[in-house]
Amino acid sequence: MDTESEPYVRLATLRQLHQVVADLNTARSLADTLQAVADGAVAGLGFELAAVSLVRPDGDLIVAAVAGDASAEALMAGRVAPRSAWDRWLAMGHHWGSLRFIPHDEGWVLDDDEVPQWHSEGPAPRFPDEWHPGDRLLAPMYATPAGGGELIGVITVDRPRGGRRPGAWSREALQTYSFQAGIAISNARLRANMQRALVRLEREQQALRASEESFRQAFEYAPSGMAIAEMGGEQHGKLLRANDALCRLLGRPASVMRRYAFSDLVHPDDINTLLRTSAEGGRAELRLARRDGSYLWVSLRNSVVADTTDGPRFLLTHVEDIEERKRRELALAHRASHDSLTGLPNSAELRARLSSRLCGRPMTGDGLPGGPDDFGYDFPAAPALPYDHHVHAVEPDEDAGGADGAKGLAVLFCDLDGFKTINDRFGHHTGDAVLIEVARRLSSVVRDGDTVARLGGDEFVVLADGLDREGAQELAVRLRNAIIPPIRVDGRAVRVGASFGIGWAGCGMTVEEVLHSADQRMYMEKRTRSKAHRRAG
Repeated sequence: MDTESEPYVRLATLRQLHQVVADLNTARSLADTLQAVADGAVAGLGFELAAVSLVRPDGDLIVAAVAGDASAEALMAGRVAPRSAWDRWLAMGHHWGSLRFIPHDEGWVLDDDEVPQWHSEGPAPRFPDEWHPGDRLLAPMYATPAGGGELIGVITVDRPRGGRRPGAWSREALQTYSFQAGIAISNARLRANMQRALVRLEREQQALRASEESFRQAFEYAPSGMAIAEMGGEQHGKLLRANDALCRLLGRPASVMRRYAFSDLVHPDDINTLLRTSAEGGRAELRLARRDGSYLWVSLRNSVVADTTDGPRFLLTHVEDIEERKRRELALAHRASHDSLTGLPNSAELRARLSSRLCGRPMTGDGLPGGPDDFGYDFPAAPALPYDHHVHAVEPDEDAGGADGAKGLAVLFCDLDGFKTINDRFGHHTGDAVLIEVARRLSSVVRDGDTVARLGGDEFVVLADGLDREGAQELAVRLRNAIIPPIRVDGRAVRVGASFGIGWAGCGMTVEEVLHSADQRMYMEKRTRSKAHRRAG
C-alpha cells in the first residue's frame, strides 16, 4: 500500500507545509525570504536539496538561495543563466500541473546546459517510480496562481526522501508551496522597494530640510536686502518675508514690511519700471521710500520662483543699496549738464531742452505742419495725424497784439551791462560772485518749469513756455528789475544792468537759429538804450 495515501502521512505533510509557509512570511528581507523558500523545500517537503533561482530586472535568472548541500551551494549560488535557457528547460519538462519534470533519460541533453545544476551519476532505476540522480523537477513561481502572470523565479528540487518520484500528494504540496513562495517573494520585493523608497524619501527630505535651512540662513543673514513676494492674483507683489538687511535699509520692522507691496514703497516716477520688472523678472534701478519719508536708490533684481505643476508661485527679490553710486552718477551727470560756477543748466543742456521742443516741420497759416521744401516749393499742409501728440511751437502773431490769445515758447537772451568793468576793476573773485548772485536772482523770478541757463561768460538765456508777447515783455522787465539792485561782495556794493532780447522758438527752426534770433534782438535792444540807462537797467 502506498504510504503517501495514508491520512496520517498527509496530515504530517500538511502541518510541515503550513509551518514552512508561515516561516516564509516572517523573513525580514528579500534575501532571508529566498533562503527561507529553499530551506522550507528541504525541511517541509521532504527533499534533500533545493535551489531558488530569481528573475533579475534584466530578465536573466540568478541562483539566489541553496539548501540541503553545502557543496551544491558552493557550486551554484550566485550563478546567472539567461532566460532563454530556463525557458528551454520549462518547455522540455513533463507537465505535472504547474510543475515541470524532466526524466534522466530525456534530460541528459541538458547536462552541459547554461542553467546551474547539481546532479551525479547513478544506476538505472530498479522500479518505475524510483528517483534517478539525473531526474530534474522544477516548480515555477508566478505572480498569479495556476501558472499565470509574470515568472518570478524557479524552485529546483532533488533527491526526495524515500528515493521515489513525488506522488500526487507531494506534487500538490510542492505546487501549493511554490505558489505561496511566489507570494512571499513578491511581498518581500515590495517591502524592499518600499524600504528603499522610504530611505530615498528620507534622504530627499533631509536634503530638502538642509536646503531650506541653508536658504533660510542665506536669506535671513544676507548682507543685502532680500524679500519674498506673492506673484499673481489679488495679492500680487505683497511682501511675505523681508530679511533684517532690507528692514534696516528702509527703516521698517519686519512686521510692518509685511503690510506692503513694493508698489506701495516705490517712488511714483518709478512705478512703471517696477511693474515691468515684476512681470518679467530681471533687474531695475529705482527709488524706495524709507520710514522717514526720504527715498533711497536701490538695485532691485527679481527672480521668478516657479513650481513645475502650478506655474509661477512667488518672486524672490534682491535689493541692493546703490545710493552712493547713484549720487556720484547724478553728480557727474549734473556737472556735465550744468555750469560749475552758478549751478544753472549749461549751454549743452540748454540746447538739448530747446531741441526737445522743436520738430523739423514748420507750421502753416492754418495751424498744420507744412511749408516749403529745401528747394523753395511750398507743399500743402499735411493733415494732422491722430497719433501725433507733439505740440508744435509757434511764434505768437505780432499783428494780433495778443488779441488772438496765441502763446509760444519765449527765448529771452540776457547780457549783463557793466560786468566787464567790475571784473577788470575788482578781479575775477568779485566777478564770479556777481554771476552767482545774478543766477540766483534770475531763478527766483521765473516760474516752475521755466529754464534759466548760463550760455557762457555774462550771457544767460531764459526759456519760458506758454507766454504771449505781452507776457514775455513783462517777464523781461521783472528779470531786469531783479538784477539791478546792488550786489554786495566782501563789503563792497557793485551794480550791473542787463539787456534782454526776446526771440520765439518755432518748429521748423534749428536751435542755433532760435538762439541767434534772440541774440540779435538783444543787441538791437542794447544799441537803442543809452549807456546810462543800461547801467541803471
